[in-house]
Amino acid sequence: MYFVEVILPLSLAKTFTYRVSETEFHFIKKGMRVAVPFGKSKMYTGLVMDIHENAPNLYEAKEIHQILDEIPIGTEIQLKHWLWIANYYMCGIGDVYRGAFPTGLLLESETIISHKPNVTVNDSELSDDEFLIYEALHHQSSLKVQDIVSILNKKNILPVLQKMILKDIIVLEEEIKESYKPKLIRYVKLHSQYETDEGLEQLLQVLKSAHKQKEIVLSYFQLRALEKSPVTVKKLTEVSGSTSTVIKALIEKEILEEYFIQHDRVSYEGKASEKQLLLSEAQEAAFDSIKKNLSEKEVCLLHGVTSSGKTEIYIKLIEEYLSSGKQILYLLPEIALTTQLVSRLRLHFGDKVAVFHSKYSNNERVEVWKQTLENSEKAQIVIGARSALFLPFADLGLLIVDEEHEQTFKQVDPAPRYHARDSAIVLANLHKAKVLLGSATPSIETYFNTQTDKYGLVSLSERYNNVRMPEIVLVDLKDKHFRKRMTGHFSDVLIEEIAEALTLGEQIILFQNRRGYSPIIECLTCGHVPHCQQCDVSLTFHKHKNQLRCHYCGYSISKPTHCHSCSSVDMTTKGFGTEQIEQELMSLFPKAKTWRMDQDTTRGKFGFEKIIDSFKNREIDILVGTQMLAKGLDFDNVSLVGIMNADNMLHHPDFRAFERSYQMMTQVAGRAGRADKQGKVIIQTYNPNHNTIQQVTNHNYLGMYKEQLYDRQIYKYPPYFRIIKLTLKNKDYDKLKEGAMWLYQVLSQNLDMPVLGPEEPAINRIRNEYIRTILIKIPQNLPLGGTKKTIQKMLNSFEAVAQYRAIKVTINVDFY
Repeated sequence: MYFVEVILPLSLAKTFTYRVSETEFHFIKKGMRVAVPFGKSKMYTGLVMDIHENAPNLYEAKEIHQILDEIPIGTEIQLKHWLWIANYYMCGIGDVYRGAFPTGLLLESETIISHKPNVTVNDSELSDDEFLIYEALHHQSSLKVQDIVSILNKKNILPVLQKMILKDIIVLEEEIKESYKPKLIRYVKLHSQYETDEGLEQLLQVLKSAHKQKEIVLSYFQLRALEKSPVTVKKLTEVSGSTSTVIKALIEKEILEEYFIQHDRVSYEGKASEKQLLLSEAQEAAFDSIKKNLSEKEVCLLHGVTSSGKTEIYIKLIEEYLSSGKQILYLLPEIALTTQLVSRLRLHFGDKVAVFHSKYSNNERVEVWKQTLENSEKAQIVIGARSALFLPFADLGLLIVDEEHEQTFKQVDPAPRYHARDSAIVLANLHKAKVLLGSATPSIETYFNTQTDKYGLVSLSERYNNVRMPEIVLVDLKDKHFRKRMTGHFSDVLIEEIAEALTLGEQIILFQNRRGYSPIIECLTCGHVPHCQQCDVSLTFHKHKNQLRCHYCGYSISKPTHCHSCSSVDMTTKGFGTEQIEQELMSLFPKAKTWRMDQDTTRGKFGFEKIIDSFKNREIDILVGTQMLAKGLDFDNVSLVGIMNADNMLHHPDFRAFERSYQMMTQVAGRAGRADKQGKVIIQTYNPNHNTIQQVTNHNYLGMYKEQLYDRQIYKYPPYFRIIKLTLKNKDYDKLKEGAMWLYQVLSQNLDMPVLGPEEPAINRIRNEYIRTILIKIPQNLPLGGTKKTIQKMLNSFEAVAQYRAIKVTINVDFY
């Protein structure tokens, strides 16, 4: 009797044993996929984890349907890493498998398949089975895998489907994607031979008889004098009042040249690529000490101020590891950042760069997966968001985690709730590779690890090219309100600075960490505030759609004309979001082009790129946005950054509020003045003397770090304690209360450490489910593994209690 242990892509903590024949037994290797039956009629793609000859004693082993791979598609190191994640983050190994594999490799009986549009297929190339499926999809737009089983009347159909996917005849349901092309804008400039004074006289001679053309050239000069920015064809035709045919004639005469900004960026980079790798002295020193640190330690932190040129150092390091034939993984917190970085790296390394993240279609992801596994030329460097961690690397040498403090590295839902930075360090350990963490504002845990000599630390304290750090101006809102110097939410200082930047043709970023128009609508007569029906939270007013909506479940109602409780018509808004600022800007600066960037405007597939591109092309003068702006984007024409209200971040009920606010403000401030001119940052706040705000003003990271450490030690928070957060949810309030209390008592009796709870969170009901949380704080000296096993045992006994079975428990380890 021969058996294989199989991981199924279901939220199950254990693996399952299936029977195989002797020939299969000698063919199968760990890391191959097999199609297996599970339950009465379902079929899944499982992954072989082990091969043995011990029959399971609790159930009769079923036979596998068939083997799907010729060679293993996952590696042993990968499986070890998964086991660590499942163990450390307390989730099922099936969850990790499902999260790790691209859906294209996980066909199952519920998967929906449809015909790829506009593909012509030569019938003679198809086998009989393929032809039947192809024909069936002509009659019906999409089929489930189960339906295809009954059409072909045979069980083993997954290989047929895999072949058809490879031939590009069919696609899996969830991936009809459009591709994004940035909009190109035509600009014109005067031909270089006419730029001198003699050239100008000569030009006027040439155009003596052509009046229309002369007029255009003159208005071109006017525009150049008025605005410092490049001249677009559209603007030139408007001002001179002529048509684009006349401009075309001038271009043909080689008096004007036309060019596109989009291309301009790329060609400019092309020239620089030979020179660019000359690091400045500070970068050179940092680079050498990183190499020295990595030879002694596994992990090194590069703490460089914003725009100190960290990316160049990464590129230099990548070159070193490439020459020794190793693979490199470059992790970024945000999909939006990958688009910017990929173009930079491709200029250096050409097609050795592969990209992997969830916005890619299934086929593309499977392709990158195979390339990484084969260690092919095309995937020597992989860039991606946190999911790229799960690729099957053949020979990993270096992991770079950029902006390591970002909370987006932590997955919230669904399980596995892993933290990419921590998991990356473990993965590197398994591969005997090195890790470089980079950040301008490292998270306190990471910095703590460098102080206790666990990680190496390299600091870069000056900006690239010796650009000065932005000047930070604090505006005291109390004082401004008192002196009646406020216009809406703008202080007089901010308005003057914006006006000045606009006249100089520079761009402005305004930051307000809240979307919508205003978070609360209140009745002035009785004080009633409309709430969401399913969640315990007030509805946010969105002006452009004229509706109130809930940011947790998406429930919305149109804006009430009168109060729902006392029918009074006096309704007022409280608080302010990005929409309101955008609107105030339009009345303050009607000529400037303003735009906002938040979850509502970047909803579409390419919403993000569209906004970033038009901001780069200088079509937008003022960009208002939420924390999306704080990520490491690079705009060279921004001279002013305004933080509308620094206080609502500081007073967030979270033990990291000060650390997060410091990081957020420093990152936003870092967007100002990146090219050659010193930028300016204006922070509006009600308490300018607050420690954190002072630390931002003085760029004093160490001060913030020490103050926070002191607090964390007293109140038992990380890095001194590890925290596990249990969230319990149920629709029945009393049952939940009782269950949470039961679990809390069991935990606090059996664990010798602080257990807090069961607490109602600030928002204690979402989508009609009530919520309770329990926090377990594990001190540094106690073994983590043992404690987690104990907790897991108690959770199992909690599930065994019949009346509590309906309560959903989610475990979040290191939820920060």
